[in-house]
Amino acid sequence: MENYDLIVIGAGAAGLAAGIYGVRSGLNTLVLEEKLAGGTTADAPWVENYPGFQSINGTELAQKMVAHAKNTGVKINEFERVVKMDLKGENKVVETERGSYETKAVIIACGSYYRQLGIRGEKEFRGRGVSYCGLCDGPFFKGKRVLVVGGGNSALITALYLAHIGSEVKVALRRDVFRAEEALVQALRDTKNIEVFMSSEIKEIKGDKMVKKVIVLDRKNGETKELTVDGVFVQVGEAPNSQQAREAGVAVDEDNYIMTDGLQHTNLAGVYAAGDVTNHPVKQIGTAVGQGITAAVEAYAFIRRPYYKK
Repeated sequence: MENYDLIVIGAGAAGLAAGIYGVRSGLNTLVLEEKLAGGTTADAPWVENYPGFQSINGTELAQKMVAHAKNTGVKINEFERVVKMDLKGENKVVETERGSYETKAVIIACGSYYRQLGIRGEKEFRGRGVSYCGLCDGPFFKGKRVLVVGGGNSALITALYLAHIGSEVKVALRRDVFRAEEALVQALRDTKNIEVFMSSEIKEIKGDKMVKKVIVLDRKNGETKELTVDGVFVQVGEAPNSQQAREAGVAVDEDNYIMTDGLQHTNLAGVYAAGDVTNHPVKQIGTAVGQGITAAVEAYAFIRRPYYKK
């Protein structure tokens, strides 16, 4: 069993920031990531609200963060999924598909996953016209008809990106107002090749080998209509990857987000959480980075017991 001072679970913005500060504090630090390092930051077509970058491609920003962490000396194990954790003892054990690790402190920063609509046709056509990542799959729909489902920041960013690359874009949202930042709403209104359907609910996705149509319910008058589309981009929010933490005894709220205090402490000593997996109400790259830094500083204080923590 390998031993580390600090193990960070997740290599998104929060996890990478925690890893950097862990190493800079002198902690032997390991970051475990079940996919590629970079997290959902890499899924953003562009980022315009992260200080220092007026506008930057999400993949590029994620790559810069990963490179920074590696150059600092952070060990990142990609494609290594955590399957079980024992977090209640003084020495914590993290088990993965490859092996087991012992550590003095753990920072849970495993982010979230894309919510699904849960409608007929969604699962059947995933990868055949149904997508959850505009940057990943958008180029396949250049010059084609697409529907973006959702009214938050992610939905509008995806719609604007698709319109920019030449897609004919429709946006459908259940509410009669957007939840996105006003700057994005205004940009949407200023873009000619985007049509918006307010108070609309997608009831079914239809097709043969690929997506062909969607059935849309007008929530105000109860009428349904059929829209011809080549792709559906689902952008209706995210849910936390907290299952392993919950099973290990970490407290979560009613929506399964890990509960933390202002210093990223969970209910278990030596266990911290940061980023989109927590119950912090603001889910942004900047807040994730700040939480990751705070968690690492607190983990250092827990392990080393500096004078200001005694």
